[in-house]
Amino acid sequence: MKLSGAEILLQSLKDQNVKYLFGYPGGAVLHIYDALHQQTDITHILTRHEQGATHAADGYARATGEPGVALVTSGPGATNAVTGIATAYLDSIPLICITGQVPLSVIGSDAFQEVDTVGITRPCVKHNFLVKRLEDLADIINQAFHIAMTGRPGPVVVDIPKDLTDPKIKIEYQPPGKVNIRSYQPNTKGHSRQINKAVKAIVKSKKPVFYTGGGVVLDNSSEVLTQLVKETGFPITNTLMGLGSYPATDPLFIGMLGMHGTYESNKAMHEADLLIAIGARFDDRITGLVAQFCPNATIIHIDVDPASIDKTVNVAIPIVGAVSHVLPELLKVYKIEKKQQDQAALKEWWKRINRWRELKCLEYDRKSKVIKPQQVIETLYEVTQGDAYVTSDVGQHQMFAAQYYHFDKPRRWINSGGLGTMGFGLPAAMGAQFAHPDAAVACVTGEGSIQMCIQELSTCLQYNLPLKIILLNNGYLGMVRQWQEFFYESRYAHTYLEALPDFKKLAESYGHIGMDVKDPAELKDKMTEAFAMKDRLVFMNILTDPEENVFPMIANGKSHDDMVLRVMPAPELI
Repeated sequence: MKLSGAEILLQSLKDQNVKYLFGYPGGAVLHIYDALHQQTDITHILTRHEQGATHAADGYARATGEPGVALVTSGPGATNAVTGIATAYLDSIPLICITGQVPLSVIGSDAFQEVDTVGITRPCVKHNFLVKRLEDLADIINQAFHIAMTGRPGPVVVDIPKDLTDPKIKIEYQPPGKVNIRSYQPNTKGHSRQINKAVKAIVKSKKPVFYTGGGVVLDNSSEVLTQLVKETGFPITNTLMGLGSYPATDPLFIGMLGMHGTYESNKAMHEADLLIAIGARFDDRITGLVAQFCPNATIIHIDVDPASIDKTVNVAIPIVGAVSHVLPELLKVYKIEKKQQDQAALKEWWKRINRWRELKCLEYDRKSKVIKPQQVIETLYEVTQGDAYVTSDVGQHQMFAAQYYHFDKPRRWINSGGLGTMGFGLPAAMGAQFAHPDAAVACVTGEGSIQMCIQELSTCLQYNLPLKIILLNNGYLGMVRQWQEFFYESRYAHTYLEALPDFKKLAESYGHIGMDVKDPAELKDKMTEAFAMKDRLVFMNILTDPEENVFPMIANGKSHDDMVLRVMPAPELI
């Protein structure tokens, strides 16, 4: 079978079971788009910006566990995609970004819409390729998917010169064989000696805590994690990216930790004598002041990426391996050794944690005449019965969603954690909705973030995506304003958005339903009405308290036991 480069590309994507291709056409990829037009196996989704395409592919990947695929043209198409590629990189999301490139013969001549895509993306990809021979294209696509999905997942860029997709140039197509990259052999099986050593430390502990991150979700290991935690009876806390990896409504869950984590989770981390870190990378929003992070704890760290271990904190017992391989073995050994666990000490540990819980650090003014953002998220949780796919942008609304929407299932919480990308929420929700067309998908956003990719409302109309946009509109760049209040003597430099559009009318101009919500008493009824419209996008512009802050908060350079709270605790709760 003789195929052109464009046809080989599409056949390679079909071989990888790609269902959706999110993209935006341009000169360097027109041969590919012409071939796309002549087939029906892969559905192309026309976004309105290349950043939207990569975020939508990212959202699809997070909601399914399958790689998301984006297609953009050369030059500005590729550079517009960089934010989405970097977002996926920081959160370890399997994303394949296919970029067009100028013809091989003019690379390096500053041709029209030429950029060094490989050079530009090198710092924010797991790997990238510049295809130089048509005969290599199928193998490269095969390798790209393998690299993106194995080990620590991540984005891979494949840069394809236009002349290699010319429909007049065809070669004999040979399906690629099994991928075997000699220099890339990620370890998945944890060392049994290290696992045994970890179990010995676990059964000796008196104040243990599980600390789990996005790696559990990415490796589809929530079920075995839940079994392990319930078998031990230990408290568990999640990172922002790990929410949903353990049921949030289970009593063993003590809330999210870190900069805006709960009082009880941060205090437990600070006083723990054993920390069992699983699929987490100890980023700065979690550790606070590294020198005072878990000062009394022996640290066990399970991660598929050896570069993440000992990178930020010193680890006593490292286990390099996939979470899905290590946890079943750890659980098996623990069941044998469990009888040695000091249950009396564990009971005392829980008494201390429950005293911290008595503070109710997430309480807020429920009698306010102005809508509180916390109330919005609690209402969203109630109306959706905790069963929605929730995306967010970045800022206060993101933290409120993380704190007040109780995720009991993995892959339901979709947000930009590592890069903190404004504009992520709406296109990511599109990707999640394509992945789960019958599910409720909500985008929790702010009036600053939503405007960064708001043109994707047009994409939503074209493909009849019934998203529900929950805009917490406080008239500020809320998290920036909060920091300016706390650390810059309330000098609100360029954070007040004085020229906001009428979001209701704007949504309607795109062909959707817009709602304004101003009264706390009408919030639940209007949200119920919005979610009852199963076949329409509803944009809820909810006016919230402009002075509300996110609590608890650990300031930069502070430790886990130095939190700013809405109400400072009584001495016996410290």
